[in-house]
Amino acid sequence: MKMELTGQRAKYLAFLLLTVVCVQGDFLEPLQPLTSLRSFAESETRLPCHFQVGEEEKVVQVTWLKELPDGSKDQIITAHYIDGHTEFGQYSGRVRFESRSPTVDSTLLIPSTEESDQGSYICHISTFPNGVVERHITLTVWLLPISSLDSVLLVEGQSFRVAASCRAVGRPLPRLSWDTDLPGQSQDRAKEGGSVSSHYSLHPLRGMNGKKLDCLVWHPGLEQPRRISNRLVVQYPPDATISAGSGDWYVGLEKAEMICGAGGYPKPQNFTWTRGGGALPHGASVVGDKLVFGRALHMNDSGVYECVVKNDVGVGKAEYRVTVTETSKSQGETSMDNLLLIIIGASAGTLVLALVMVVLLVNRHHRHRNKKLEMELSEKTEEMQSFSRQASFRRLNSVSTDPRVQAEDYGLLRVDSRMKSSQMSLEQPIYKGSQSTLGGKWGPSGGVDVDELGRPVVWHSGRESTRGAEMEEKEERRRRVESYLKSSNMSLDSGLPSSLVPLKAPQDEGVEPREPDLDPHKEGDSPQGAEEHWAPTQSLAEGHEEDEDRSSQQLSEALTNHFYYSNGVLRPKPHSNAILLHPRGQII
Repeated sequence: MKMELTGQRAKYLAFLLLTVVCVQGDFLEPLQPLTSLRSFAESETRLPCHFQVGEEEKVVQVTWLKELPDGSKDQIITAHYIDGHTEFGQYSGRVRFESRSPTVDSTLLIPSTEESDQGSYICHISTFPNGVVERHITLTVWLLPISSLDSVLLVEGQSFRVAASCRAVGRPLPRLSWDTDLPGQSQDRAKEGGSVSSHYSLHPLRGMNGKKLDCLVWHPGLEQPRRISNRLVVQYPPDATISAGSGDWYVGLEKAEMICGAGGYPKPQNFTWTRGGGALPHGASVVGDKLVFGRALHMNDSGVYECVVKNDVGVGKAEYRVTVTETSKSQGETSMDNLLLIIIGASAGTLVLALVMVVLLVNRHHRHRNKKLEMELSEKTEEMQSFSRQASFRRLNSVSTDPRVQAEDYGLLRVDSRMKSSQMSLEQPIYKGSQSTLGGKWGPSGGVDVDELGRPVVWHSGRESTRGAEMEEKEERRRRVESYLKSSNMSLDSGLPSSLVPLKAPQDEGVEPREPDLDPHKEGDSPQGAEEHWAPTQSLAEGHEEDEDRSSQQLSEALTNHFYYSNGVLRPKPHSNAILLHPRGQII
């Protein structure tokens, strides 16, 4: 029973508390009654305190207090809703309210925070009619580290000692480290008041001079470590050396000089030259780190020269022996080099000349060969043109189709496109009793005599011996026809009718002979092949005198219908469909 009553009372008290909170209001900032903040020295610090009143509630006064280490409280600033705000004691002029209405927003600002501002603060708010509400804030002030580095001047040969010291002061306590490749040891020390120091020790050597020895400062208030750059300084004495150029010293050499090179740190500025421990020769002078001869060298300038160099740490010495010769060693070497260069140049020139000659000869050979080929080609072309002109002249001399054109100017060959009808007229046995006959398709029976070239043979009958003069005329006509047919066989593209060209007879008797293919563009045709194609193969017939007379009569009639004599030349009769040919073989 007691436990049940206790639970009911707890629920009742919680309900009353929520009711009071809802009626009295609450803090908007900070939300927690106890809050911790962190700030940095010399920066602005903000202590939040913003209370929102409830219904029929009013803030009468706001007071900021600081708790001291002995437990007492120190009043900082106060704001009354009627009398305004008031600052107290050492805080006067160092603090202020963030808002112009402190009773509404009571946030406190410390513009320049000091290390002494660290502590616990209370925001005390008096309300009517509900009483006092408070917020406690603990402030921690961090001091960013203040660091420094001291470098120590070292000298080569010294014992193991401190080379650099790094110090830093801050809150919380910073941490120090070293960034270097030098072999050494570091030692850290911490002191009261938030300061720390670190020392780096090593054994100084001249090779360490100018090397990196940086100090790194680590602190929670820094996003990355702070670097303090440093270069180690190690002094050491000079190390003198003497150089004399090529070293070829001979009598008459102008502007001869020697250079005294010296290391060391710091850089030496004092140079002393001597010869054999005594004075320098006449005409020699010291210019900085050089010993210069202002005249030509003599034989007595030979000797041992010494350079002494000094700096703040020590002294360096160097010796150099000079031997003056009568002649220069480089002259002989130069002569040999020049001779070698001349030989190489002459060889290169000869090789280039030989290459040029070879190129010219090859070019000349090719030009001569091309010229010879051009001449041969020209001769062949001229020969072909001559053959073509001769064939054209033979055709023009044998056949002329236009009596109005002079023969000595040009000959026009006019051929009737329908001349083929003459072949049909010759094939039919119309004329009888002729004194000659034609072979192949032109004969009435296909067995007419032909010669070895396939031309019709005209036979003279003894029975017609009384007509001597007429037979001589026929014989002249026959020769003209043979000449005409021969020229037709030599030039297939002359345009003559197929009726006047003998056809290739079949090998066997009784087989109808084929018509010749007059297409001049057919593949495989050539003049020689054309002659072979048109060459008759029909054997000669013997012993038929009557058929010979009848065929001769037919040939005479055909010649009378299609040809005529002019100036002793057998010419075709003109026709409207004839083709005119120029004497050079061109169609007009």
